[in-house]
Amino acid sequence: MDFARQQRDPTRHVIGIAFVILIHVAVIWALMTGLGQKVIEVVKKPLDATIIDTIKPPPPPPPPPPPPPKKMIEPPPKVIEQPYVPPPEVPPPVMAPPPVIANVAPTPPPEPVVIAPPPPPVVIAPPAPPKPAIRQGVSCMKQDKPSFPREAIRAQVQKGRVNAILTIDEKGNVTEVQIASADPPRVFDRVVRDTLAEWKCVGEGVKYKASVEINFTLKDE
Repeated sequence: MDFARQQRDPTRHVIGIAFVILIHVAVIWALMTGLGQKVIEVVKKPLDATIIDTIKPPPPPPPPPPPPPKKMIEPPPKVIEQPYVPPPEVPPPVMAPPPVIANVAPTPPPEPVVIAPPPPPVVIAPPAPPKPAIRQGVSCMKQDKPSFPREAIRAQVQKGRVNAILTIDEKGNVTEVQIASADPPRVFDRVVRDTLAEWKCVGEGVKYKASVEINFTLKDE
């Protein structure tokens, strides 16, 4: 019998339908008699969980103590025998001859100690005072006096005064003439510069400055 014919056999279909009907009838009967309600109550009951402790093995025994250290036995020190050295022969003491007593000459008296007089005190001369930056006055071999300028005569100036500062080099030459003050101003400046620039002063080996005052009077001309 092939598979197609087995599928078309009505007897197999009837048996399957009857089995399904029996299952439905059993379920309905269980519900009606209360058997299903008991099954549900049994399912709803809480489940008791029991925790079983595992038995722990006992701890291992402690390790045995280490053996004591071995004592080092030091060997006895070696005794070095020194060779016998005989003591040196000591010669018998020599008796010194008795001292000869000679005539003792009298000791001359000591000479008197002559104390030399102390040296004279050293007198230290005080240091020379420092020279001022600008000296008052100057010593010059050539020292011509400036003449009264004609411009001052025409301006009816009768007298005047000029303070000038000279710069003198190592040899005594006047290298610069500066007008510090003038009364009246700018009247005698040019003639003072021209005249004082020709002065020949004492040279000191270093440069220095000196202040010079020049007075002008028309009556002296």
